[in-house]
Amino acid sequence: MMRGTTNACLICTAAAILTASVQLGADGYVTPWVGLNVASETDDGRVSYGATCGYMAGGIFGFEADVSYSPEFFGSTIDFGRSNAITAMGNVILGVPIGGTDGAGVRPFISGGLGFIRTHIEAGTVVNVSRSNNEFAYDVGGGMMGFFSEHVGLRGEVRYLRLLHDTDRGSGVDLDSGNRRHWRASAGLTFR
Repeated sequence: MMRGTTNACLICTAAAILTASVQLGADGYVTPWVGLNVASETDDGRVSYGATCGYMAGGIFGFEADVSYSPEFFGSTIDFGRSNAITAMGNVILGVPIGGTDGAGVRPFISGGLGFIRTHIEAGTVVNVSRSNNEFAYDVGGGMMGFFSEHVGLRGEVRYLRLLHDTDRGSGVDLDSGNRRHWRASAGLTFR
């Protein structure tokens, strides 16, 4: 299962890179990235891979999708067993293009939105245990995109992700912040 998920993430990242050579529009972009999950209750320094793609109207306001895969999310296989996390977030982004939206320049930004986090655990030396959870989540973050040419640049960001729980499991939906949360620092190539 883990190998299939890893392969799917690698294929998606490769597809994002290959399609990035096609012009995405004036302010469309794709960023395959690598990052670290830090300051979490599980363990610091766990690697994460993913891609962010989006579109910004006039280079200032836009929308983006962020997908990530984190192997060994809860700890190493020696300590805990196999675990991973997949996040899929839809965000609103606000940025300021310094130097314009064409050619070289930088764009500091903030973003935030809602989505899902899927965690999966397989443990068992004596008894095999496997459990998956799909939960609502929110994220907020900020960073900077810098372009050295018309179509290629770098993106770095820090993002806070936290689960949302339905505290009213009866007739309605009442969402509240959950216990599981972590920060993610990431960097990658940006194609526009």
